[in-house]
Amino acid sequence: MFLNSKEKEGPSQVSGYLNLLANTIDNFTHGLAVAASFLVSKKIGLLTTMAILLHEIPHEVGDFAILLRAGFDRWTAAKLQFSTALGGLLGACFAICTQSPKGVEETVLWILPFTSGGFLYIALVNVLPDLLEEDDPWHSLQQVLLLCSGIVVMVLLSLFVE
Repeated sequence: MFLNSKEKEGPSQVSGYLNLLANTIDNFTHGLAVAASFLVSKKIGLLTTMAILLHEIPHEVGDFAILLRAGFDRWTAAKLQFSTALGGLLGACFAICTQSPKGVEETVLWILPFTSGGFLYIALVNVLPDLLEEDDPWHSLQQVLLLCSGIVVMVLLSLFVE
């Protein structure tokens, strides 16, 4: 449907479509997290937004590469990547529309744990196995140090924001 004429549809193309679906769901979760965080406070909202932006930049580049490898041309891959961002807007709208009449606290009580659990699940299912399978101790150390530096950046941001 959106593929280059050079390539035939096969398993790699299916992986491109699955990646688009997963990315849309991931962005929906990000939208939930950002909106719910701003409902709690401006500081938490800014920190969550910053964390998601830092995560999304390399993530979107990787997803773009997956779409190119799946046979999409550059322009189509870019348009489809952009369309998955609408999932984030839908997630934010959903978080805002589900506010409880009893107050923001009721809404945040389920949204923040839901999104945090989703992020932890993705990290433990996708990232941790790759860390454990790494044969080169130097690469493992680099990955762990980068993970720790991400945590340090978030701690520093929480100290300096507001």
